[in-house]
Amino acid sequence: MIHLSGMDASFLHLETPEMPMHVGSLQIADLPEGYAGDYYEDVKRWMATRMHLASVFQRKLALMPFDLANPVWVDDEDVDLDYHVRHVILPRPGTMEQLEKYVARLHSSLLDRSRPLWEIYVIEGLNTGQVAIYNKMHHAAIDGQAGVAIAKALLSGSATPPPTKPPRQRPRTNRYQLGVAELAGAAVSNAVTQYIKLFKSLPAMGRALRAVVYPVSEVDGKRHLSLPEGFQLGPKTPLNVAITNQRSFAARSISLAEVKAMAKRSGASLNDIVMATCAGALKRYLADYDVTPDKPLIAGVPVSLREAGNTDPNNQVSMMLVSLATHLADPIERLMAINASANLGKKLQGSVKGAMPTDFPSLGVPWIMTGLVSLYGRSRLANRLPPVANVAISNVPGPQFPLYFAGAKLANFFPVSIPGHGIALNITVQSYNGLLEVGLTACRRALPDVADLADYIVEEHKKLRAAIEALDVAAEATPRAADPEPAPTAKKRPTAKKPAMTRRRAVVPPIGVARKRSAKSASAAAR
Repeated sequence: MIHLSGMDASFLHLETPEMPMHVGSLQIADLPEGYAGDYYEDVKRWMATRMHLASVFQRKLALMPFDLANPVWVDDEDVDLDYHVRHVILPRPGTMEQLEKYVARLHSSLLDRSRPLWEIYVIEGLNTGQVAIYNKMHHAAIDGQAGVAIAKALLSGSATPPPTKPPRQRPRTNRYQLGVAELAGAAVSNAVTQYIKLFKSLPAMGRALRAVVYPVSEVDGKRHLSLPEGFQLGPKTPLNVAITNQRSFAARSISLAEVKAMAKRSGASLNDIVMATCAGALKRYLADYDVTPDKPLIAGVPVSLREAGNTDPNNQVSMMLVSLATHLADPIERLMAINASANLGKKLQGSVKGAMPTDFPSLGVPWIMTGLVSLYGRSRLANRLPPVANVAISNVPGPQFPLYFAGAKLANFFPVSIPGHGIALNITVQSYNGLLEVGLTACRRALPDVADLADYIVEEHKKLRAAIEALDVAAEATPRAADPEPAPTAKKRPTAKKPAMTRRRAVVPPIGVARKRSAKSASAAAR
């Protein structure tokens, strides 16, 4: 058996019928030219030969007696592939809009906790002749980066990869579940270990907490009790309500090369460009409903706690808050404000990252967390409390080369994620093979027209790109100050002829300088 960490188990305890806690992806695949086989059967055979490469496909939960502590993972010796891999045919005409609606419906249902926590759907009938693969897996088993690692175990770099080495034969125990005494003993021993680890980490946690709420002032060098720099609650919007179990989903693609070029020219990060694009789209979407918050929207941005090279299939993630500066009309000013806010968030995360626990004692936690989450959802407190974050925005790096699944080449790789009470919209972006694949997952009652917001993201990307390019043109067109003429001399002495100098290259100033120069030129022209 393998004990779930406190963070992994929290995704189980937070789950309710209205708030399923699984993540997924939607892949659009091109079948080989002239293909005449049964792709659904091919997928089942493919999974049978490769699912041993990732343990999450062959393990299930064993619940503790009376839910006194977190459950454990145990091996499932009889995985039913006919249950986990399913076949769907879209009705005609088989549009992308139909596919998005069907994925939203599939994403709204809970996974069966008596089985391994994953499902794959092979969806045919697309009018493009392609095939879609939708899969979902419980967040208790993986986070975003671990999901990419698991995808690499299932996906290949060619349509005909070399055969996979079969798993070693293990003796069967023929036990469906563990005994009560065995589980209780494991819970007690694990609790003791967790308390010891917690006790050892208390000094580091105390220092981190002190740095956050009692920081050293940059003015007088003394410590003052205060909230983290830049912290503020978000405004109330239609996005910040208690949600239902109904989902809406939309997917769009953006050129990764364009986003990288925008980030390089502006001096911001790729994440900043993504958030600025989403901010402009959200500002426009809310304006459609005459909602114009006087405070900026706040994004909850997941931050990985993984060390480099760590691909363990568990959760190692935290959250930082970033202002989306939606109160600013100018897209460049908004981008610079987002960059400044993100830098503050990274600075805060850096000061506490090493002290953040991913595991903690679990005795009694399932009762407490499950009860509180149920109370929070049913009382609809999210409709009345000010939101800590208005929207969740996540960026997951992915492979920059084509991948294949059961012989079909993946043309698109869209993420499907989790909205929650108080945050009815989740925007997740994943890079894949030269594209930024954007997946918007929302509560259908809060955002029935999420496809409009997805279109706005594409349009705002073009608008921000044009704004950055316009500043480049303005910076290059701004005349350089003329060099002062030398003072006249009484008598010129003959001098040796100097070799011809190479012509100076025009230096394009940074965006901020270009904006100032353009403003000065405009004011001078007005005078």
